[in-house]
Amino acid sequence: MTYLTGKAALVTGASRGIGRAIARRLAAGGALVAVHYGSNDNAAAETVQLIEKDGGQAFPVRAELGVPGDVDALFAGLEQGLAARTGRARLDILVNNAAINTGGTVQDITPEAFDRLVAINTKAPLFITQRALPLLNDNGRIINVTTAATRIAMPEAPYAMTKAPMEILSRSLAHVSGARGITVNAVAPGPTVTDMNPWMLDNPEVQQMVGTGNAIPRVGRPDDIADVVAFLSSEAGRWVTGQVIDASGGCFLGPRI
Repeated sequence: MTYLTGKAALVTGASRGIGRAIARRLAAGGALVAVHYGSNDNAAAETVQLIEKDGGQAFPVRAELGVPGDVDALFAGLEQGLAARTGRARLDILVNNAAINTGGTVQDITPEAFDRLVAINTKAPLFITQRALPLLNDNGRIINVTTAATRIAMPEAPYAMTKAPMEILSRSLAHVSGARGITVNAVAPGPTVTDMNPWMLDNPEVQQMVGTGNAIPRVGRPDDIADVVAFLSSEAGRWVTGQVIDASGGCFLGPRI
């Protein structure tokens, strides 16, 4: 597929899980993908290798988020990588995917742990977006990966609290960026088999149990989310903006009667 040929994309948190699937999907569509990661050099290199093995183009950008200077470090590597490969530091697609979940509840979360959640899940994508806007071409795309937990009562409320602002950002920024043809949307996965949910990895019984809470009775896979992001990134998604797309397989829609 070549529907993204000539486009440049930045995917944060792209070394593993949903981020890796998104990076591979956009690259398969023809985009040059900047694979951002925080610290796992081997995982990022594997993502790039998988993309290149499939005939795509990608390069890694290392920058730990949630620390002073994180956005500067990210964009220094991004702009250098883009300029080296395209002759200009311009973007067409930004996917804010990087996030952490400490697993804390209202009863046991500490101020330090909550500050870290906010720094990585809320503050970093806000200022990454701010920095990316001048680099983003007209008719560009911004996709923020949030969570279905913002509409469901879950024990890990502090995590959901730090993701809900990304839905507000998506609506508000869509309203002011539409004049440039830039669409801004959020994608909200439900329970998905990734490293962020280690309790589901290699555990078919748990996956089956969790899947029973979905209208489509299985847990999510990274490719399920990547396909939605790919649609929003494409020309086919040009008329969708300011929306939160629930990509959860119908997680907890209601009781089964």
